[in-house]
Amino acid sequence: MVRTRANIFFRVALVGLAASAMFFSGEPAAALAGNEVMIIELEGAISPGNALYVTRGLEEARKQGAKLCILRLDTPGGLGSSMRTIVKAILNSPVPVAVYVGPRGAGAASAGVMITVAGHIAAMAPGTNIGAAHPVTAGGKDIGKTMSKKVVNDMAAYARGIAEDKGRNGEWVEKAIRESVSITADEAVEKNVVDLVAKDMDQLIEKLDGKVVSLPAGKITLKTAELKKKYYRPGFRDKVLKVISDPNIAYILMMIGLAGLYFELSHPGAIFPGVIGGISLVLAFFSFQTLPVNYAGLILIALAIIFFIAEVKVASYGILSIGGLISLTLGSIMLFEDVGVSLKLMLPTILLVGGFFVVVAGLAFRAYRTRPRLGTDGLLGESGVVRELIDPEGLIFVHGEYWRAKAGERIEPGEKVVVTGVEGLMLEVRKTGNQET
Repeated sequence: MVRTRANIFFRVALVGLAASAMFFSGEPAAALAGNEVMIIELEGAISPGNALYVTRGLEEARKQGAKLCILRLDTPGGLGSSMRTIVKAILNSPVPVAVYVGPRGAGAASAGVMITVAGHIAAMAPGTNIGAAHPVTAGGKDIGKTMSKKVVNDMAAYARGIAEDKGRNGEWVEKAIRESVSITADEAVEKNVVDLVAKDMDQLIEKLDGKVVSLPAGKITLKTAELKKKYYRPGFRDKVLKVISDPNIAYILMMIGLAGLYFELSHPGAIFPGVIGGISLVLAFFSFQTLPVNYAGLILIALAIIFFIAEVKVASYGILSIGGLISLTLGSIMLFEDVGVSLKLMLPTILLVGGFFVVVAGLAFRAYRTRPRLGTDGLLGESGVVRELIDPEGLIFVHGEYWRAKAGERIEPGEKVVVTGVEGLMLEVRKTGNQET
């Protein structure tokens, strides 16, 4: 049994290490020749995965000696913490960053407003819009009145400070946050929210030639006439992280991982649940790196698993299972700080996973309490028939086998006995008072 468990954990560890190495290695970007502009494309919601992708792209541009980095943006908004990560990377980038809202039909809403105005150059394509930056919850609902004023004031001051530092219209940016106003590309240039309008990437690069920008090291003049475009493509790691950094996906992975490992530990030798559980937990913890995890919630979920396991060993008449379900529910609600797991996902998951643990614990408890049927332990309490006079030793037929037996009294052949103990290959018996018919 010990060897079997060792083999299981060894296989799970190997798979987990292989998965970790694959995800953390990423894909190297192609080297820049020094006369190229690196283009990073950011589409969709601003998430921890996207934030990591952009920061890695800017760092790669610095390492490769890029003359300019263009962040093409099209987003409906996203997490405030991820937005701040991107803004911080842009503001501290030694490579000039032009944020370009494009192509036609794209938009920079909510968190996209702050990212746009943080660029050393801010540009938009015709037919695009910017604005509607009022803070909301991860599910799109308004923040409660208690926190709304505090959050809005903080975000307005943050965005206005960035805009004014870049010489842009901080008053309008603040209005976009407080009143959710939105404007077109031409209106954005007119109101000094962005610097220019360019119909495509080529025209943008052309218009940027000769522009003066301020970097942490000082002011420089852009020379973009001879620059060639080079796209920074997301590696396999970025693509995977973009998917699993969704708190709902991370939550499901963690639940699958815990359920798989629990099933493997309670039923050693199944292998498949342990392997799936190990991989799922590796992916869950990988995504936790980029999510605002509340460790109190994580501890509550772990405590729930302990309660479910304890139910197997302790006759609590369901109290531990109920406590486990309560702990699992509270832990799921508290798991993430700035974002929340969807209730439509959370409730069925809690019922499904909680039910799984309760059923498995019940089966294990039943097996634990059931009297052994095999081996010497299975003979205790069994009834047999004397085949050879016991005085003080003799022969009995019990459990479909012939055994040597001894008793503290004389027992005649044909009388029934019950096994009271086992000493090696000798059984201890006593007479039941019945005669074989």
